[in-house]
Amino acid sequence: MTDDNRPPLEESEEVADAIDDDVAVDAFITGGGKDRDNPDFLQPGEEPEWRTGADQPWDPEDLAEAEGRDPTPANIERAREELEEDGPAAIERTVP
Repeated sequence: MTDDNRPPLEESEEVADAIDDDVAVDAFITGGGKDRDNPDFLQPGEEPEWRTGADQPWDPEDLAEAEGRDPTPANIERAREELEEDGPAAIERTVP
């Protein structure tokens, strides 16, 4: 059952109040600093300052353990060969 004397929803007082409400929500206000909505942009030719797992020296034992293997002589040898063949890419596959 409907009341034909009611105004349409878009003409209701509640909708008008909601439209007039221009108050900022504190949780959404940032200080204008670097965040997802205000990223820092690099100049042409600048490199980003990202740190990856391959930024430090790795021993074959470390790589074997990072891959979840026991540091047995066979696993250490396999990791040593992987480091020699692939260099930092071997580490990046395991520890990005």
